[in-house]
Amino acid sequence: MFGAARIGGRRWLAGRRQLGWGQLGRQQLSTGSGAATGSATPKGSYWRFARRLTAWTVGSAAVAAAAYTVGRDEIEAFDKEEPADELRLAADRTYRGYPVVETPATGRERLVILGSGWGAVSVLKTLDRGAYDVTVVSPDNYFIFTPLLPSATVGTVEFRSVLEGIRRITKRVGGAYVEATAVDVDLEAKYVLVEHGGAGRVWLPYDRLVVGVGAQSITHGTTGLEYCHKLKTILDARSIRQHIMANFERVMLPTTPDAEKRRLLTFVVCGGGPTGCEFAAELHDFLAEDLRHYFPQSVRDMVQVVIIQSRDHILNMMDSVIGEFAEREFARRSIDVITNARVQGVTETALRYTTRAADGTVTEHELPQGFVLWSTGVALRPFTQLLCDRLPAQNNRRAITVDAHLRVKGIADGSVYALGDCATVEFPQLLEHIGELFDSAHSASTTEISRAEFSAFVRRAAAQYPSAASHLQSLEHNFDHFDTNANGTIDRGEFRNMLEFVDRKLTALPALAQV
Repeated sequence: MFGAARIGGRRWLAGRRQLGWGQLGRQQLSTGSGAATGSATPKGSYWRFARRLTAWTVGSAAVAAAAYTVGRDEIEAFDKEEPADELRLAADRTYRGYPVVETPATGRERLVILGSGWGAVSVLKTLDRGAYDVTVVSPDNYFIFTPLLPSATVGTVEFRSVLEGIRRITKRVGGAYVEATAVDVDLEAKYVLVEHGGAGRVWLPYDRLVVGVGAQSITHGTTGLEYCHKLKTILDARSIRQHIMANFERVMLPTTPDAEKRRLLTFVVCGGGPTGCEFAAELHDFLAEDLRHYFPQSVRDMVQVVIIQSRDHILNMMDSVIGEFAEREFARRSIDVITNARVQGVTETALRYTTRAADGTVTEHELPQGFVLWSTGVALRPFTQLLCDRLPAQNNRRAITVDAHLRVKGIADGSVYALGDCATVEFPQLLEHIGELFDSAHSASTTEISRAEFSAFVRRAAAQYPSAASHLQSLEHNFDHFDTNANGTIDRGEFRNMLEFVDRKLTALPALAQV
């Protein structure tokens, strides 16, 4: 899901709903022999269609019922199981002034997972039950389906529809959950310090640590962010919904001047990334399709939705075609997109920003606003910042650098992993290893790589460099394209072109749930 494609989604669905079974039947019957000859469709065709429709309906219902029954039985089986024992402190044992949690001797490795977002839950759902002694630490005792969070702000889906209790997910692997925040880590002793507000701190021992704590919004030094909303939690979504409706109700008061009404109905989104675009699209649909039933046209005409983007295109982390499509759709829906702009400050009633022209001229602007969403990118949380500061190999200012297997760079034993918004994959530069890669690809008796040898090389290299696997596999499909002399083999120069192609394709992945 992303914002531009969301625009008009309900209308599209409404159009699909209008194409009911009656029309579908007529369309299918119109392709029969009767339609071809211009005569009425034979009676047998109706019966054939009816039988097929009945068979399809019964079959689909049977499959759905079976899937529901199997899934329900599996969920109920886990629900009926006894949950993991509560954690207890080790008797008379402290470390650096804080107590240590006692871990029973089960013979399994102790796996501590920090966070309850997409990264952490993805790990939990792929673990085999009983493979590790699992402990999940997160200040939020739920998993939130973030792609639907913008929809929850305007009531397209309800809050309970995008939440799942983290204890229920953890129970599948027999793990324990602690509602706390990680505040420190000792990489040598393999202890992580966690804290629950008002309940003190405690050390959790681990053998393997997975960091999936997410990221916080980057501020860029902008003042007045206390007047902005963010969209990361269910509380954020609820606050946004209340603010939007409160603005409309204030507008309907007869004592509200027209200028104040226009200010209250100016909704500004700072950041043209996936979250900002999705929210702007959802807000537009909400205003255009839902509120029109309850508020007069005179009020709806005052509504203005504005996206402020620092780059020259929105959705710049994706293919340019996607960004251009989104901009055209927004323009068609009268959503203003201001590019090459930077927010300087926000007050309770206005937003100041500057724009840079092609000749470098900078112009200051002030925009009255009644609502601001701040969605301008991500930055390190305090815990991930602390972790990076202790590892000289970490030089990325916005995320933890990990290798192709998600191991944190700079930890020799590879016992700490990171994934999700808090991490970024360090992509291999294959061209730097051209000598060893080329020599490993061809046989000792030749200096060129045959098609069969190249296929074997791709399989080995894809396993060695998982982050480049899809691009390496595309080379195999385009073997003839890179075989410029068309002799059926790849020489060193052609091999260099292949590696350059892969290195160019390896770019930072967008911070999306799908990724």
